[in-house]
Amino acid sequence: MDLVQLIENVLSPIVGGINGVLWNYLLVGVLPLVGIWFSVRLGFIQFRRFPKMISGLVRGTGDDDAGISPLQSLCTSLASRVGTGNLVGVAIALTVGGPGAMFWMWVVAFFGMATAYVESALAQLYKRRDAVGHYRGGPALYMAYGLRKPWLGAIFSVCLILAFGFVFSAVQANSISEAVTGAWGIHPGWTAAVLVALSAPVIFGGLRRVAKMSELIIPVMALAYLALAAWVIVSNITEVPAMLSLIVRSAFGLDQAAGGVLGGLAVALLNGVKRGLFSNEAGMGSAPNIAASATPVPHHPASQGLVQSFGVFVDTLVICTATALMILMSGALDTAGGDGAVLTQQAMAVHFGDWGPTFIAVVLFFFAGTSIFGNYAYAESAVMFLRGGRISILLLRLGSLAMVAWGAFAKLDIVWDTADAAMGMMATVNLIAVVLLSGVAIKLTRDYDRKIRGGDASPRLDAADFPELGDAIDRSIWTAEKTVAPVAKQT
Repeated sequence: MDLVQLIENVLSPIVGGINGVLWNYLLVGVLPLVGIWFSVRLGFIQFRRFPKMISGLVRGTGDDDAGISPLQSLCTSLASRVGTGNLVGVAIALTVGGPGAMFWMWVVAFFGMATAYVESALAQLYKRRDAVGHYRGGPALYMAYGLRKPWLGAIFSVCLILAFGFVFSAVQANSISEAVTGAWGIHPGWTAAVLVALSAPVIFGGLRRVAKMSELIIPVMALAYLALAAWVIVSNITEVPAMLSLIVRSAFGLDQAAGGVLGGLAVALLNGVKRGLFSNEAGMGSAPNIAASATPVPHHPASQGLVQSFGVFVDTLVICTATALMILMSGALDTAGGDGAVLTQQAMAVHFGDWGPTFIAVVLFFFAGTSIFGNYAYAESAVMFLRGGRISILLLRLGSLAMVAWGAFAKLDIVWDTADAAMGMMATVNLIAVVLLSGVAIKLTRDYDRKIRGGDASPRLDAADFPELGDAIDRSIWTAEKTVAPVAKQT
């Protein structure tokens, strides 16, 4: 028995038990309910402030260089979001849960936009400056300072490191390996070596190098993929209504030949929620880590919350939908017999011929590759919260690269099952925190809305308006006057 098989044998019963509890009994209901509750309490902010999501995507940091730009924060979060979940996760959802799984991915994404707004706005509000003057934050900090429960932040940080620092990087590597093997017959060993060689310089460069790489790669690859998807959809425009109808009917079990209506609905719902969460990460507590590192423009936590809410829209309602329609229109779901990246490649082969699988392999290489970078950025923030020093950061970097190598060889099912368990634990802890802090998020939103309605085109948060928060927030960051904080140069 080789080492990879031994690891899989040990992991399988553990992750199976965790997934059975979290997904079958808890998150499949809680995630949508939390999103619905925030949507109602915030007046469906994902509708009302959609234009502000676009206008907030600026390249600069205004008067505050302690953070990265809003555009960089979005691209870095999309680097983690846009990847295997969009190309491989959708294919798995359709294979296991049927076309109806896509409907539940839409539902999770729509209401998840409100949850993503709340968690990222809170991360902005409770952020702190690190030793060199750069912004750091995320769920661990709003648990430690907002809830006054640093122990809960520590639990979340450990879950995040396990999920994003290790497991999710293996998922990305697994999908790349599967795609390049399907396209060119390349052995996983070569894929593992190349991925480690390419990832190491970026990972060892830290958060800012990750942000710069993401800003360069993600927009180009996303637009190229969407351009091809648009061509497929427009070329088969007469089939679109039938595909959409199929998705909706299957979502409620109306097209299930076996298992009955309730059985079909349950399978579609469960897989739609799981794959939706993996893809857009709304409520998981991952994107807030990079959201907190940004300087919002305008300088209000709600502004950065809206930027990350837009990320959920792009990820699921645009890119995942494009993938689903291409697969369904190709007929590969019923005839090809593939799974994961292979199914997506088979669908592209129907639409574009022999170069279709090659294109998916290239796109997946860049999407999943940048996801590895984005995942590492989240884990690094968690290590900093746990007061990890250089040795801890070094171990994280080496461990991340080791998981990349393992993922290239591992079986598809055990990798994704492990990812489900990791993100389930993260989401459970984070959802508890955001619900408990919902009153603060609602007041933040009302402050932002009031200033917008009053004609302020660039509203700034004034900490003086939130005296009840005391020293829970860094009041030097949130002032009505423009201030410039010193930022030390990194060596």
